Amino acid sequence: MGKPKRERELAESEAQAVATFVRTSPRKLDLVAGLIRNQPVGKAINSLAFSNKRIAGDVRKTLESAVANAENNHGLDVDQLVVAEASVGKRLVMKRLHPRARGRAGKIKKFFSRLRIVVRQVEGGAA
Repeated sequence: MGKPKRERELAESEAQAVATFVRTSPRKLDLVAGLIRNQPVGKAINSLAFSNKRIAGDVRKTLESAVANAENNHGLDVDQLVVAEASVGKRLVMKRLHPRARGRAGKIKKFFSRLRIVVRQVEGGAA
């Protein structure tokens, strides 16, 4: 029995990778994701490798996972891949307290994010 197989949401020329619970705020992660949107995959990986942002390493790992999914699971050509989508969403917020003067407490919010990268194969090669 069991559930019926779910239909594929992406086109045949697309593959994706999702990173959940990325330990940074969505606002900071979206700045890094904006660097790679609509870029060829080789150029996007290079720009993340030389980025000064701490979270760029996690974004690079997710991008490389999407490329590996495209190559191994869907049989797409790696040289023709372009980052079609890099979307960022909110996850949970851990709330912590920091002791302050006179018995008070300051709130500290620790944000988590979700990153979804979709790569698409374009005909004619991505330069």
